[in-house]
Amino acid sequence: MSQKPVAEMSFEEAMAALEQVVSQLERGEVALEQSISLYEHGAELKKHCARKLADAEARVELIRAQEGKAVGTAPAEGL
Repeated sequence: MSQKPVAEMSFEEAMAALEQVVSQLERGEVALEQSISLYEHGAELKKHCARKLADAEARVELIRAQEGKAVGTAPAEGL
């Protein structure tokens, strides 16, 4: 596991760390206690990534609002 605190990781760093956690868990080569620890770390990484994505989405919506474009909506298909 990375020595860097999750809260200080960039989105890319957290995703890479999460991929490593998932890979280790999928291989099943770790003891039960270590699996639980990895799972907890993975959950923390997932929440961090979700927060980073939500922050990025909010920033994009703010930019779109400043440009006078609709925010929080997506065009309907076929229209």
